[in-house]
Amino acid sequence: KENLPHQVLNAKQHAREADIVAQAGRPKMITIATNMAGRGTDIVLGGNVEKAVEAVEADESLDAGTKQARIAELRAQWIKDHEAVKTLGGLRIIATERHESRRIDNQLRGRSGRQGDPGSSRFYLSLDDPLMRIFAGDRVKAIMDRLKMPDGEAIEAGIVTRSIESAQRKVEARNFDIRKQLLEYDDVSNDQRKVIYQQRNDIMDAGDLSAQIASLREGCFTDLTRQYVPVESVEEQWDLPGLENVLAQEWGIDLALQKEVQSATAITDEDILQKVVAAGNAVFESKVRQIGGDNFTQFERIVLLQSIDTHWREHLSALDYLRQGIHLRGYAQKQPKQEYKREAFELFGQLLDSVKNDVTKVLMTVKVQSGEQLEQAAEDMEQRAERISNVTYTAPTETGEVEVLRDESTTVERGGPVSSVMPRVGRNDPCPCGSGKKYKQCHGKLA
Repeated sequence: KENLPHQVLNAKQHAREADIVAQAGRPKMITIATNMAGRGTDIVLGGNVEKAVEAVEADESLDAGTKQARIAELRAQWIKDHEAVKTLGGLRIIATERHESRRIDNQLRGRSGRQGDPGSSRFYLSLDDPLMRIFAGDRVKAIMDRLKMPDGEAIEAGIVTRSIESAQRKVEARNFDIRKQLLEYDDVSNDQRKVIYQQRNDIMDAGDLSAQIASLREGCFTDLTRQYVPVESVEEQWDLPGLENVLAQEWGIDLALQKEVQSATAITDEDILQKVVAAGNAVFESKVRQIGGDNFTQFERIVLLQSIDTHWREHLSALDYLRQGIHLRGYAQKQPKQEYKREAFELFGQLLDSVKNDVTKVLMTVKVQSGEQLEQAAEDMEQRAERISNVTYTAPTETGEVEVLRDESTTVERGGPVSSVMPRVGRNDPCPCGSGKKYKQCHGKLA
């Protein structure tokens, strides 16, 4: 409006930001800065003479004598400018509002008066500012009406300052509670992430995976058997024909359990379980002997890593979807945070079960005629796994950084952020099911 020359420091002009800050302390210089711009840099009264000295020293067109004379001239001029600015009162800070955080206000004040130099600050407020309107507007307005203060007059009363600081404390407490709650939600997935990453690292570092594969296989066949032969059950409760059909059709295991039960004088559910596990181990070991243990170990590693990566990504999407609507549990007089922890734990258990079942089924049902086919299958699975099977993760540090160790011979593509694939539907929008009704009158009732 007044056509005053000024510089704008908005953290976008990275190339010029250093030069702007260097000259911000010169006489009659006006610098408009945002909260994030120029932080951590002292504004030297009179300007930063060292920047100018470096420019002169880097100028190859000048000889040594000319450079020394030019540098001496610059330092003498800086002393004059420095004293002139100090005489005028130093750096003057003009703020257009009080921020939500007192820390930001103090940082703004702290731009002046650095290194023992003089300086001052002045904050200009409006009752229509967000902070004042929400927390302290009515109270301050009542004080002004009671004192009959005219518009435009400076308000420096202590009660007004305390009212503003009280409003800032309320905002800071609210923001702290929000961050604390978000952190508690993130801790759930972070704890699960540590478990998954540790398992993944153990798989990559292990030279022999036979013990891990055997544990997964035993757990898988135990769960399968208990669906047809419950724990501590009698023979009349067993579904042996169904168990035989599943083993033969899905796992390639031919086991005549009904004949063995009829010929045995006494048999328990534990005996059935041991027979199924032993038969599964025998089929797997015969396949390993046929192919060769060394070749099969690398194939096992790739299958494990791919299964963990695939199901972990699906698990993160499920947690994201769960978190979007978990706050609605509050209407049922339930604690949303505890409900989220409970369901996230259940989903994590399902993740581990899915990995166990998928890995066991792939290794039990794969048909390979030669080592060359096994190597080709391993290469195909590596490509489908998006080339991330060689990444070693570590837990975040106290600063939030995560160390990722990669094999230099392989490049790793970074995936996008995990988000829900379901679009948000408005209450009055047509229901996605295609019924023609409004969402609130159809599936919105179930949400």
